[in-house]
Amino acid sequence: MNFYPTERVALFIDGANLYATAKSLGFDIDYKRLLRLFRARGFLVRALYYTAVADEQEYSSIRPLVDWLDYNGFAMVTKPSKEFVDGAGRRKVKGNMDIELAVDAMRLAENLDHIVIFSGDGDFRSLVAALQQMGKRVSVVSTLQTQPPMIADELRRQADQFLDLADLEKEIARAHNGRADVH
Repeated sequence: MNFYPTERVALFIDGANLYATAKSLGFDIDYKRLLRLFRARGFLVRALYYTAVADEQEYSSIRPLVDWLDYNGFAMVTKPSKEFVDGAGRRKVKGNMDIELAVDAMRLAENLDHIVIFSGDGDFRSLVAALQQMGKRVSVVSTLQTQPPMIADELRRQADQFLDLADLEKEIARAHNGRADVH
């Protein structure tokens, strides 16, 4: 990883994308270790985690993670997921947080040197280009180790630095100690 100790760094985590990527690689993320890793690389200004939550439900499987992250160093950005029936009559849940992540990255950019985006979504390519035009360094975290890769080629090419989540596993994976997984 190419970081400078004096850089002001912020993490922008597309929660659903990061969860799917880690799951496809076969490990769970220890978010305390993730923060520790990036705090050791530069001056971590902010770690933002974006996820949709099902408000209408009494209990949501993501709620314990959202609450834990909120109390442990992450700024949580959430919105209610929307449920709908598609043309084929299948029930679908929608909760895309791309716009919120992009707006926050642009808003915070003037106070940052290095932006780290945890997503492989090709829609973020134009965000990365805009941040670079502002003189910011942008790293993207996803993986090429799955079939198909979880990162869009155009996003990987645009980034100043691509970090493969598989290469970070030893530093950020959660040790399995018999506890139930929280996601």
